[in-house]
Amino acid sequence: MMELVWVGTAYLIGLIASHLSFPPLVGYLIAGYILHSLGVESAWTLTHLADVGIELLLFTVGLKIRLRSLLRREVLSVGGLHLAFVTGVSGLIFLLLGERSAGGWVLGASLAFSSTVLAIKVLEDNGELSSLHGRDVLSILILQDVVAIALLAVADGRQPSYWAFALLLLPLLRPLAHRLLTVSRADELRLLLGVSLALAGGVSSESVGISPDIGALLMGIMLAAHPQIDDLSDKLWSLKEVFLVAFFLQIGLSDLPNRDQIVQALGLLAVLPLQGIVFFTLFILAGLRARTAFISSLALTTYSEFALITTGAVVKANLLPADWNAVIALAVAGSLAVAAPLNRYSHRLFSWCEPFLIRFEKTSGSGHPDRLPDSIGRAEWLVVGMGRTGISAYQALYRQEKRVVGLDADPTVLESLLAKGKRVIYGDAEDPELWSELPLDRVKGIILTLPEFDARCSATRQLRKRGFQGQIGTICYLPEEKAQLERLGANLMIHPLVEAGNQLARQIVRDRSELPQ
Repeated sequence: MMELVWVGTAYLIGLIASHLSFPPLVGYLIAGYILHSLGVESAWTLTHLADVGIELLLFTVGLKIRLRSLLRREVLSVGGLHLAFVTGVSGLIFLLLGERSAGGWVLGASLAFSSTVLAIKVLEDNGELSSLHGRDVLSILILQDVVAIALLAVADGRQPSYWAFALLLLPLLRPLAHRLLTVSRADELRLLLGVSLALAGGVSSESVGISPDIGALLMGIMLAAHPQIDDLSDKLWSLKEVFLVAFFLQIGLSDLPNRDQIVQALGLLAVLPLQGIVFFTLFILAGLRARTAFISSLALTTYSEFALITTGAVVKANLLPADWNAVIALAVAGSLAVAAPLNRYSHRLFSWCEPFLIRFEKTSGSGHPDRLPDSIGRAEWLVVGMGRTGISAYQALYRQEKRVVGLDADPTVLESLLAKGKRVIYGDAEDPELWSELPLDRVKGIILTLPEFDARCSATRQLRKRGFQGQIGTICYLPEEKAQLERLGANLMIHPLVEAGNQLARQIVRDRSELPQ
């Protein structure tokens, strides 16, 4: 019965928060506060589920850790300097306020972390997870997660046994783990394997006196290099989210915040924009354009769920008063509530601020990945979005001996296509500066194969706004999409699945007519 009360309340309040354009996480925290005010208490079951959720979270973080991505200049300079700056300032403030310095430094570092859940959700919804700024944001988040794990190890306060060094031998089990994932072909088996490894890492590390979260992370890192790891990570994502609901509920159930705690949380929210300014400044100094720096900074300007975890560990180790649990919970929930709608309209917000923000841009060299293309050669056709549909369109035009160039925002896609001899350039279709600067005088037609409807609309609008008179062809999936794209100026719109059916019917009838009677 109690489980139904927990889950049902979390769902209802999370649903209301979602419809108000807030992350469901905010609703889960509020649900905990509501249940606490009604006299509902936490229980061992909820605590255990919360612990499993944290282990799954750290296991999935380990799956994404790539040393190569963490060693990029933008990641180390922006992510590293931001962590150092916020940690130093926060720790100094705690020291001046007379708080315990050790706990203050750990909590200060925790406040430098950004919400992985919100940032990835926003980038995924906008189709920007694989873009240049999406990859920068993701790499910085992973760097923060690695630092968070180190903080957890410090704050945990346990004395590990000598057997803890045996965890360093986990990489020797990599061939066995990779083999198990390879032979687990059914989706449910892969999911069970991932959960089993995460829990095994937790049990192993706890048995040698180390936080179970560390063991789960190490298990994830051990499995990270497998070619099918993205599929496993996607399968674990939703399961991890379900278990983390228990973690957020537990925070709300612990206690209602008093007036002083609310004031402190509002104070933390008031200084949050300064973090965004620091991120923007560091991105600009790293050579990124104002648009890339603004969108990336906005995605990172939140307080992280990890701050809740590290605060709990610090409080448990008696390094800070227990009041900080409620303060940080409110600050994290408030930051997510503010950041979610802002990130949804990040491109529109930048267009309003662009005249002011571009003044801060540095002149980047020709080899910088964020440099806009200034030429497409003698190309007469442009394919925007080099996924499967875009590549098919590119090859069809190439076979007809048309002068064609592809454009994509994913650096890894460009690298792969350039290695295959394709003519491709970097560009974000939602960037107005791209369409205002790109020379399109020779271009007869542009094919938009972007999967996101808003991106196709934005590109079509920008092209017609700058006076492009050529043909614009694109894809659509719903009648209302077709009508809107037509109003914006697209000349040809097809439904990929409908067109596939038409092509199959034409082909099979033609082949049958060619058979001898």
